Amino acid sequence: MNISYNWLKEYIQIEESPEELSVILTDLGLEIGGFKKVQSIVGGLEGLVVGEVKDKWQHPNADKLSCT
Repeated sequence: MNISYNWLKEYIQIEESPEELSVILTDLGLEIGGFKKVQSIVGGLEGLVVGEVKDKWQHPNADKLSCT
């Protein structure tokens, strides 16, 4: 069974790191086969640029193109 460390933190107060918590749970008889860090976006949000389109107009030489 996979359990998210962040999900677990929503229900109980945890000050230990995931590594420390795995040792504690194993000592209590709950065998931890391993753990891995999972990112929903590979590389995180490093280098992400956000922009806002302020204006849009029809391209003067094309019917199916727009300029922003």
